[in-house]
Amino acid sequence: MSQRILVLGASGYIGQHLVRALSQQGHRVLATARRTDRLRKLGLANVSCHSLDLNGPERLPALLAGVDTVYYLVHGMGEGGDFIAHERQVALNVRDALRQVPVSELIFLSSLQAPAHQRSDHLRARQLTAETLREAGVPVTELRAGIIVGAGSAAFEVMRDMVYNLPVLTPPRWVRSRTTPIALENLLHYLVALLDHPATGHRIFEAAGPQILSYQQQFERFMAVSGKRRPLIPLPLPTRWISAWFLSVITSVPPSTAKALIQGLKHDLLADDAGLRALIPQPLITFDDAVRRTLKDEERLAHSSDWGYDAQAFARWRPEYGYFAKQAGYTVRTSASPRALWRVINRLGGREGYFFGNVLWKTRAAMDRLVGHRLAKGRPAGELLQVGDAVDSWKVIVVEPEKQLTLLFGMKAPGLGRLSFTLEDKGSYRQLDVRAWWHPHGMPGLFYWLLMIPAHLFIFRGMARRIAALAEQRTEE
Repeated sequence: MSQRILVLGASGYIGQHLVRALSQQGHRVLATARRTDRLRKLGLANVSCHSLDLNGPERLPALLAGVDTVYYLVHGMGEGGDFIAHERQVALNVRDALRQVPVSELIFLSSLQAPAHQRSDHLRARQLTAETLREAGVPVTELRAGIIVGAGSAAFEVMRDMVYNLPVLTPPRWVRSRTTPIALENLLHYLVALLDHPATGHRIFEAAGPQILSYQQQFERFMAVSGKRRPLIPLPLPTRWISAWFLSVITSVPPSTAKALIQGLKHDLLADDAGLRALIPQPLITFDDAVRRTLKDEERLAHSSDWGYDAQAFARWRPEYGYFAKQAGYTVRTSASPRALWRVINRLGGREGYFFGNVLWKTRAAMDRLVGHRLAKGRPAGELLQVGDAVDSWKVIVVEPEKQLTLLFGMKAPGLGRLSFTLEDKGSYRQLDVRAWWHPHGMPGLFYWLLMIPAHLFIFRGMARRIAALAEQRTEE
C-alpha cells in the first residue's frame, strides 16, 4: 500500500538511491536535505524536494503532517569538530518535532556496534542518536549495517582509492579486523521492504552480506576483481597514526568522514542478521559480485547533471575515477544582485580574463604548449555563455541562469576536472562559490593535484572576491 514518506538526509548516496526506490514503488516521498539540487534534477515521480537544515528545524513539524513513515539517514561524520554533539543535537531536534507531530514509524539506518569499551566516536554517536530517537514516542526500527559495498559508500571509496592510487598498500593493523560487508542493493531492499512489516514498538535489526571477511581479504578480493595488483603489507601502527592529511592525499572521500570511519574499524564488527533474514528473505550478493556491480555503476558517474550530461566528459571518464572528487575553492558573501553576479561571471575569458591571477593562468597554458598540447583561445562574442561554448580550453557544460555556470577542464593533465561558479540567494545577501572539482588518474593525478593546490587556493579566493567586487559596482550603478 502506498505511503506518504519523509526521508531525512535524502541527498546522501544512500538517500538518493532510497528515494529512487521508494518512487518506483509508488510511494509519495518528501525528500529533505540542506541541498536538494541534484535530487530535483532527477525529476522522480511522486517526489517533492524540500531544503531543510536540521540544526534549525522550524519547518520540520509542517513537513511531518500526514506522513506515515520517516527514514532517518542523517549522520555528522562529514561535519568535522565535535560531530557527536552535532549528531545528538540533530537527533534531539527530530525527537522534539516527532513529539509534536507523531508518525507511525521511524526507520533509522545505523551502524553495527562494538562492545561499549571499544566504540569509536562514530559508533558512540550512532548509538546516542538511536537512544535519542527512541525518546520521541513513536516506534523506531534501527537497522544496523557495517561496510556497504556501493558507489559512494565512504568505506568502499576509501578502499577503492587506495588500490587505484597507491603502488603499495601499507594499511595498519586494523586490516585484520573482520566484518560482514553488504551490497548496497541488498541494503536498499531491506530498507524498502520494512514498510511491509510495520513496527508496533522499538526493534533492532542487523544487516549483513553472505560472508565474513577481514579488511585484508576485502582488499585482496577487490584487487582480484578490479585487476589492480598491489603488494599489501600491513604495518603494526595504531589507527590514530592515520592522519587526516594522509587520508586527504590518498582518497577523495571527505577527510573528516574517512577519519571517523577508519577509527571505527579497529575491532570486529559482525552482524547477526538471522532475525532480519527471517522477516525479509532475499538472495544475498557476494562481496566479489557487489564490487563488480559497483565498478560498473561508477563507469556511468560522468553521465549526470554534475557534468551536464556532456558526451565529451562521459567519453573522457576512466575506471580509475571514483565517486568523490578532489575539490578546492572559495566562498564569498556579497550584497550584489544575482543578476549582476551572473552578468560578471559570464565575462569569463573576455577583457577580464579569469578575474584574478591572469599571469598564472597564462603560465599554466604555456606548460601545455611545452608538451605539444595545442590550446584554443578566445570566447564567443555574446554577452551570456551557452552550453557548448568554448572559453579558451574550457567547454561550457552547465548553464543555470543566476545559479550555476560549469566548465569542463580541457588542459593536459592526468585526470578529469570541472570549474563551477555557483550562486545562492540568501535573502539579505548572495553567496558566490568558485570551485574546482578533480578526479585524479592514479598517483600522477594525485601529484598533479597536490602541486596545484597552493595556486588553486590563492586563485579561487581572488576570483571570488574580484567577481563580487565587480558585481557590487554594477549593482550600485
